[in-house]
Amino acid sequence: MRSDIVKKGSTRAAHRSLFNALGLGKKELEKPLVGVVNSFNELIPGHMHLREITEAAKGGVWMAGGIPVEFPAIGICDGIAMGHEGMRYPLASRELIADSIEAMANGHALDGLVMVTNCDKITPGMLMAAGRLNIPAVVVSGGPMLAGRYQGRDVSVSTIFEAAGLFEAGKIDGQELENMEQSNCPGCGSCAGLFTANSMNCMTEALGMGLVGNGTIPAAHTGARRKLAREAGAVVMDLIARNIRPRDIMTMKAFENAVAVDMGIGGSSNTVLHLTAIAYEAGLELPLELFELISAKTPYLTKLSPSGYHHMEDLNEAGGISAVMKELDKLGLIHKEIITINGTIGDRLELAPITRADVIRSVDDPYRKRGGLAILKGNLAPDGAVVKESAVAEDMLVFEGIARVFDSEDDAIEAITGKKIKHGDIVVIRYEGPKGGPGMKEMLNPTAVITGMGLKVALLTDGRFSGATQGACVGHISPEAMDGGPIALVKEGDLISLDIPGRRLEVKVDDEELSRRKAAWICPEPKVKTGYLARYARMVTSANTGAVLK
Repeated sequence: MRSDIVKKGSTRAAHRSLFNALGLGKKELEKPLVGVVNSFNELIPGHMHLREITEAAKGGVWMAGGIPVEFPAIGICDGIAMGHEGMRYPLASRELIADSIEAMANGHALDGLVMVTNCDKITPGMLMAAGRLNIPAVVVSGGPMLAGRYQGRDVSVSTIFEAAGLFEAGKIDGQELENMEQSNCPGCGSCAGLFTANSMNCMTEALGMGLVGNGTIPAAHTGARRKLAREAGAVVMDLIARNIRPRDIMTMKAFENAVAVDMGIGGSSNTVLHLTAIAYEAGLELPLELFELISAKTPYLTKLSPSGYHHMEDLNEAGGISAVMKELDKLGLIHKEIITINGTIGDRLELAPITRADVIRSVDDPYRKRGGLAILKGNLAPDGAVVKESAVAEDMLVFEGIARVFDSEDDAIEAITGKKIKHGDIVVIRYEGPKGGPGMKEMLNPTAVITGMGLKVALLTDGRFSGATQGACVGHISPEAMDGGPIALVKEGDLISLDIPGRRLEVKVDDEELSRRKAAWICPEPKVKTGYLARYARMVTSANTGAVLK
């Protein structure tokens, strides 16, 4: 066992004494040591119930003959961090999570890991750690929140973010805003739509690193969730016995499966950032061109919030991710032969019927014939940009407008709420990329206010968007402004052309003028000069490579 290095031999007498202090005797030390990473905290609704999930996972390890040893991981609630300086930290925390798991697993020579997660950056951070460490591992989530109910309809956190725009436009009063606040998030779980957290938990399942149901079984279904976690604890023991490791599972074919599922369900645009980073840690390169290649042949089958009115509980009831994969397999888009943490993908698809055709459409009758995400290029984004095409209205897929340029999210929000943005404008928010932010802020506040106010505008940024964002919102523009990318050269009043079907993003300025602007450009002072974020900004790479640290 890997853990023998801290358990066996005369020079490990002190180590055994310390284990003895933990209540582990000679018989226990003959068994594998399994780290159980618990990302519970009392700040994230998606994590407030993870003590119960963790205890169930530990029970599964015990039952299968292992010794579970629990340790924590941090987690930031993107919703609470949204719209202020705190939003610089969530993406940067992804690296802290991966690094801390690496430190704990290697520092104690653990034999395997069960990683209990749920929300936006925690799940990808744990998958990154799995790929980097390459010791037997299973990822198990706490499950999505049930949708709220307001005036006879299902609602979620995106509804209340957009309500701010309704309020600013005078369409609702303060009392109705308060009533909505009380209705949108009814309890524990990752927010109910196909936002980043649920997208990544579905990606975990599609990659084969999570059990069937990992991405869709609601958190409120406590019995099913506990059983899933207990099974995860048992499965990791089997992986240890057979020496099956994350890089055996997270192969290029597994990532191709995940990208196909992502396109089929219309996941968050952040999945591009995270899947690329996870692949990097697994020793693979996942270029943006691969997302576009798979998107071109993958039909968009589900329309979940924020793109539609269904929520994660509906997708679970319809058959979940396995049912989506079985439908996509009709077009040969799924590699069925590859292994997962428990069997092959093909094994999972044998018993995976679609039980609600209104939620998961057939490949013969998709919402759109292309995938939910699109990769754009052009003179404004030479290295690429990402848009959630499935959340863009038909009349905004091709759009041309005058640039309204802001060097921070705060300045843009002030202009939007101050009624300075008009129909037909294209809002450009720059210096919010991985280095410039630093931390690549999510822009849900400006997009939600724009939606609530009913403005017909596009929004472009070198930052990123929440999975709850809808509309013509293009993020991850690379190179970012802080690196002197073309987005730094855009001037107020420039004409910008957005062509999502044509996969183009252009500023209507000739090359000579852009060269003159580039020669005159001066890199601004960093927004943060001390602490973790300053170190992060010095090491982080571009969004098109996953914003990993090098």
